[in-house]
Amino acid sequence: MEEIWTPDTVLTHLAHPPEPYTSSPIPFFHLLERLKTTRREGWRQVKIPRGESISDHMYRMAIMVMSAPPSLASVLDIPRCISMALVHDMAECLVGDITPRNIDIEKTEKVRRELSAMQYIVDTLLGRVPGGSGIGGAIMELFQEYEENRTLEAKFVHDVDKVEMLCQILEYERRHKRRLDEFYHVVGEILEPVPDPGEVPLEDLELLEVSGKAVRNSTILDVRSHWLSP
Repeated sequence: MEEIWTPDTVLTHLAHPPEPYTSSPIPFFHLLERLKTTRREGWRQVKIPRGESISDHMYRMAIMVMSAPPSLASVLDIPRCISMALVHDMAECLVGDITPRNIDIEKTEKVRRELSAMQYIVDTLLGRVPGGSGIGGAIMELFQEYEENRTLEAKFVHDVDKVEMLCQILEYERRHKRRLDEFYHVVGEILEPVPDPGEVPLEDLELLEVSGKAVRNSTILDVRSHWLSP
């Protein structure tokens, strides 16, 4: 019978697992270091050398959220979006970066593992820290809001997640002189329109034409040619 995954599945194999139920947030901070050292799985699977880490991805997302054009910033809770960007993949410090290529792990199992990891963080690592219940509650709320993807803020952060990945695709294509067609499906997954694409302060995305609730990119080959040009 296959063993059911729990946070202990990972913790028992760590050389220095975080001390549970302490009054200090330091064990939590040490666990977060795994986000800095765990590479994003999709790039590893296609053998991108020295691929970005999970925290690399979330950091740039947070900066991109800060750079939201006025037309979006005026209707969004930007500070909440920044916090959500920094929290949304936190569970991966234990679960790892599970991608669609991990066909042995169903979507429902991925969700269960990530929720279990977040509950461990909130209850075991932050539960006895002074003020930890408030911090943990806020982290869990942001995580669940992102997962449910119902609020405008959550939808925006989901979009930023995909746009950040698109930036990374283009950067890796340029750096490694190769095509990464298998990742361009993210273009069609961007949900929210940007009223004025010209306001987006990312020159690499100026070729994206935004319309309705989808992104049409008829010039993606031109983008690739631009990045691969000498």
